[in-house]
Amino acid sequence: MMLLKNAIGWGVIIYAVMYLVWSGLVIYGLSLGILSLVIRLGVLVLITTIAARSLRMDTWKDLLPYTFAWAVVAALSDAFFLVPFSGWGLYASWSVWVGYALVVIVPLFTSLRRKAAAMNPRLV
Repeated sequence: MMLLKNAIGWGVIIYAVMYLVWSGLVIYGLSLGILSLVIRLGVLVLITTIAARSLRMDTWKDLLPYTFAWAVVAALSDAFFLVPFSGWGLYASWSVWVGYALVVIVPLFTSLRRKAAAMNPRLV
């Protein structure tokens, strides 16, 4: 059974961390270029991995509803915080949708690692 506090709570945390990172990059003039992309992807992988591992799910099928909920929280948060300033055209950008997809997909790999570690304890 999916717990709403984990679905919504981690969704808000993931969004808040990514928004904070993006704001910091903008403030320091680093919001464009490959360095910005690497930093944002690294933080996204880190925070979604932490969120997924905290749930202690054994299979990606158990984790999928949570990761999907995190992406929905991100999309709704974008609608609330960004659309008033940038307009609905925000959702026309492929990079926005790639970000949502990564929020869904990246954490699913933690269950694969957990399964591999269960088979071979030296991997932990």
